[in-house]
Amino acid sequence: MPHFIRLTQFICALFLLLLSQGAIAQPALWSVEKNGITSYLFGTVHVGDSAMHGLDPRIKAAIKSSQTVVVELNTEAISPLELQRKTLPFMQQKPGSTLKTSLSPVTYKQVKDYLSKRKIDIALFESYQPWSVMLTILQLEYQQAGFSEDYGIDKQIIEYAIHIKKPIMELESLEQQLGLFSTLGAQNDAMIADTLKQVEDFEQYFTQMITAWKQGNYQKLNTFYKLSFDDSEYGQHAEQVMLIQRNNNWVATLTPRLAKSAHFIAVGALHLPQQHGLLTQLAARGFTVQRVK
Repeated sequence: MPHFIRLTQFICALFLLLLSQGAIAQPALWSVEKNGITSYLFGTVHVGDSAMHGLDPRIKAAIKSSQTVVVELNTEAISPLELQRKTLPFMQQKPGSTLKTSLSPVTYKQVKDYLSKRKIDIALFESYQPWSVMLTILQLEYQQAGFSEDYGIDKQIIEYAIHIKKPIMELESLEQQLGLFSTLGAQNDAMIADTLKQVEDFEQYFTQMITAWKQGNYQKLNTFYKLSFDDSEYGQHAEQVMLIQRNNNWVATLTPRLAKSAHFIAVGALHLPQQHGLLTQLAARGFTVQRVK
């Protein structure tokens, strides 16, 4: 599974699954209860197509019954100008470095060939970090497949919370999320090679992921998780940076809050499963975690 799927929500990417497989298919919603206080946990997808417009009534009801909506990052609170101002310093190369010097000759040629097929000159990216090129590649693939952030579930949840005037809490800042990509820079070649390899089978693979999410099939999402964070050095490093460390931080932040008031927590779907996932960690801290039927 492409490592981009574990990347964070605000940036195209960041990750994941979409498509409907019939009327009975429903994404998984979880209740998290302690001290008689019930909160909700929902694994989201960050891009979608027009068929995904409109939140499930269950999700709206859960948001209404909660005191606060919790998201990874409130992208609606950032203006395009502010986003550009804060993002650019992270994306740009340091003086004396270029995209070409940041990659091996083999990987650089692969990127050049990919862009050339799409009539894009790699010279446009020479002053940018490899991870920003990776995101550009993903954005191109999403667009070609008909997906957009505008139909992502995170965005729709934030917009609905604003509409009904629910307070929104962020788990991370924009700078923290951008810093995650810089951390991955230690393995630029592996990151780019992994992305290029996966986009070769993007449509088929992505559709399978979407189907699993739409059906709330967490057994299949577990399989995708294991494929994504494989035993390679890069796979293990990315799992630590993009999921495990963040999950640990989020649980530490949320645990005392959930014991006092009801929250609706919406984070990327792959943050929920496995031993380091939010479902397991919250259950280990004395919360009753159940799937909402």
